[in-house]
Amino acid sequence: MANMSEHLPDMSKPLGLLKAKPEGAEPAAEVSKRTSFEQDADAKTQSEILTTLLARRSVIPTDSTMGNVADVALTSSRRSAEAQLQTAKLRAQAENKNWLPTLSPEISLNTLSDVIAGLVFEQVLFDHGRKKAEREYAAADVEVAAVTLSEDLNERSYIALALYIKGLRGQEKAQVGNKGLAQLHHFERIVKGRVDGGVSNKGDLRMVRTKIQTLETKSETASESAGTALAELKAMTGTAFTLKPVSSLSVQSYPAVEPLDVLRARAEAERSVAQATVERAAQLPGLKASARTTNKGNSAGLNISNDVGLGLGTGDRLKAIEASKDIAARQVDEAREDGARDRKRLESNIQSLERQEREANQLAREGRDTYKLFEAQFRAGQRSVLEVVDVYEQSVLRSLDGVDAKYDKLLAQLELARDLGLLADGDAI
Repeated sequence: MANMSEHLPDMSKPLGLLKAKPEGAEPAAEVSKRTSFEQDADAKTQSEILTTLLARRSVIPTDSTMGNVADVALTSSRRSAEAQLQTAKLRAQAENKNWLPTLSPEISLNTLSDVIAGLVFEQVLFDHGRKKAEREYAAADVEVAAVTLSEDLNERSYIALALYIKGLRGQEKAQVGNKGLAQLHHFERIVKGRVDGGVSNKGDLRMVRTKIQTLETKSETASESAGTALAELKAMTGTAFTLKPVSSLSVQSYPAVEPLDVLRARAEAERSVAQATVERAAQLPGLKASARTTNKGNSAGLNISNDVGLGLGTGDRLKAIEASKDIAARQVDEAREDGARDRKRLESNIQSLERQEREANQLAREGRDTYKLFEAQFRAGQRSVLEVVDVYEQSVLRSLDGVDAKYDKLLAQLELARDLGLLADGDAI
């Protein structure tokens, strides 16, 4: 029986989004502080998914360089997912009142001279839970839209931070390369002097210059990559950033929360179950009370009907509809399995990159020590200049490998935080 006790709490009132006011505008007397995931405080039933999204906290310190980049990326966002969430909330608000009776006009022309005009009043008495399921569907649709918005803004934060990290990587690699080039040019002068003096041949000089060209290419590519990343970031946010060093994140401090993919699967499962209930109710006869008042008189009655009619295939259709509920539950289990596997993969990748960074830095230090030893031996006439150049080049390459591993690790940490919805505070969305 459709009655007032069935209807869901109104969680779907449109929320005012905070907008930047034009210059010189007077401050508004009252500004809405509600966020996209906030629900009515007087609601009898709170959405667990919306509550979870609202409670999410970013793993990036707010007073850090990366925190500033993420904040600018969020505040400059004008994403379609925000409008989709607002639309879903309006639909849910409309469905919240679907248990109330309906009143509709009726005009009919019986003959050319006989027009009947009136009003038809209808109230659903029994519908196999269809009206309630329609309200549940609309509420689940709000949850799906909310998860979509969280995914969208976490992805936006990730893209902005990844561009900033790309800029830092390019800047640091260019600095390492330029420092190495200065030393290689010093070796070039030494070899050229030896060639001019007849001590070395031109092949040695050519080899040194080849190494210089290779390192110049790496350094220029890194510098161009940094410039491109910063240009993309400015185009994305409208803000020009100055590159400053950043610190790695601690994956161990990430809370044990469900990934956004799992939250989406749960919301979509709830929506699928509600849709299946609506489809099932459409197969079965329901009971309506109606009253009609016209210019020809009044009438009232009860009506038993269904949308599609009963037939030989009704039983199979009902079984298929029930099976769709099991499919929804299985999809949630699959999402949980995939989410757990992805988290383990990223955590293992982060550990591997930490090891690679340590090893590359250790090899670079050992290479520098070996270079100093070879340089002393060269001055003593025990090593050739090419041997010294080779050792120095390898130490520079190991340093570049360490830079790559450091920033690859940071990107993997950000990727994991993005999947968990931890790159943006829930109450800031």
